[in-house]
Amino acid sequence: MRKKSIIWIVIAIVVVFFIASIFSSYNSLVNAREDVNQSYSQIENQIQRRMDLIPNLVSTVKGYASHEKDVITSISNARANLASAKSPADKAAANDQLSGALNRLLVVVENYPNLKANEEFTQLMDELAGTENRIAVARQDYNNAVATYNKKVQKFPGALVANLFGFKQKEYFKADTNAKETPKVDFGDSNK
Repeated sequence: MRKKSIIWIVIAIVVVFFIASIFSSYNSLVNAREDVNQSYSQIENQIQRRMDLIPNLVSTVKGYASHEKDVITSISNARANLASAKSPADKAAANDQLSGALNRLLVVVENYPNLKANEEFTQLMDELAGTENRIAVARQDYNNAVATYNKKVQKFPGALVANLFGFKQKEYFKADTNAKETPKVDFGDSNK
């Protein structure tokens, strides 16, 4: 009789330990998923901040460089693509497209010394540079949170709990493959 009660106690302890492990893994996955969501919202906040700065920047440039419509149009189109992007991959690609358009704008600005000296333009460029840095930090924080989450989803016992409760791996906020290429800048031939 005593031997049976010891076996039942051992079984009860194993079951309690197993259930506690499931609860612990589940809660850990929920926390990690929320860290990913929070980090992603920070990227969106900073991208929105940049998108809010761009119309002011574009209107300032328009006053000085009204015949540079292609660059201004590409910025407007890239901004619209970013606003409509849904997934992290789509947002990353649209973000890279907007960054490229802004880089082309900076090349245009080099041809307008009065614009570079404009106080409003200088302030907007400083705010934009600060926002770009914030976006970079937010992307890094997001990717770190995704790495932590994805590891929990793949490791034992988290993998069992993840499969049981439908936790899926998250995608990283990756740079566009074109972002690895050095941009080509052509200032024209000054000897012509």
